[in-house]
Amino acid sequence: MTTLLFEHPAFGQHEMPAGHLECSERYAAVSNALSGEEFSALVRRAPRRAERPEILRAHDVDYVQAIFETAPVEGMVRLDPDTFMGPHSLDAVLMAAGAGVSAVDAIYKGEAQNAFVAARPPGHHAPKGRAMGFCLFNGAAVAAYHARAAHGAKRIAVVDFDVHHGNGTEAIFWDDEKAFYASSHEHPQYPGTGRASDRGGFDNIANAPLATGSGSEEFRRAWGERLLPALSQFGPDFIVISAGFDAHRADPLGGLALTEADFDWATHEIMGVAGALCGGRVVSFLEGGYDPAALAGSAAAHVAALMAA
Repeated sequence: MTTLLFEHPAFGQHEMPAGHLECSERYAAVSNALSGEEFSALVRRAPRRAERPEILRAHDVDYVQAIFETAPVEGMVRLDPDTFMGPHSLDAVLMAAGAGVSAVDAIYKGEAQNAFVAARPPGHHAPKGRAMGFCLFNGAAVAAYHARAAHGAKRIAVVDFDVHHGNGTEAIFWDDEKAFYASSHEHPQYPGTGRASDRGGFDNIANAPLATGSGSEEFRRAWGERLLPALSQFGPDFIVISAGFDAHRADPLGGLALTEADFDWATHEIMGVAGALCGGRVVSFLEGGYDPAALAGSAAAHVAALMAA
């Protein structure tokens, strides 16, 4: 089956302050990792910019307007303690959301089975009405809602193995009976959300908080015993993965102890559910991962598993 890869120089041009871990080197590391001969079968596509109506399925109109108006022509604007925009940032975030929308379209047209969006900035901390935690627009939620609006997916799901809880996605989906969010994450850890008792307005949220220092055994148990069964019970028509790799043991922003093999395993397991329930239709977004070498190896393992599905 065909796997699409969406990449673009804009993803490397989004500005953050000097020395910030969410930097252009992250995009370069992933792009280089996916350029080897073993990835020659990837179908590489350049994204388009998302249109405002597509973004507004997940975000408030006043917030979207504010992002467009705030985008600087020069210099840098600080949106929250961790989140910045430079002259190229708006283009990058529109390309990231647009890549997800284009990936959904291609999958429903039968041009591919699944896709990986190698974008930055990440998105899963962005709720409907604010920027947060390096994130401006929630590309995963935009893509999931596009599957519903444009292709009739009745039940949409986002699953997230970033070391940080995707509070933005959870908040966007909380009161949507036919939208499901599942997350494993270190707890306590930024942003402090994602308790196991948080279940959503329709029992449509599944959280598996992991104690600092947890490794492969705890991670695989959380997915195997809690999150994957909840995903299967929900019965999605389309699945989006928030693929953060900062749960790797080498990552400077996380306190979990995963390896590339764990991301390979999780991807295969998620794709197994997708194959059984929704024709293998999956779009994956790069989220976190702040050690370049660990990020490169983890992203490569993840994409290889997508290609093998």
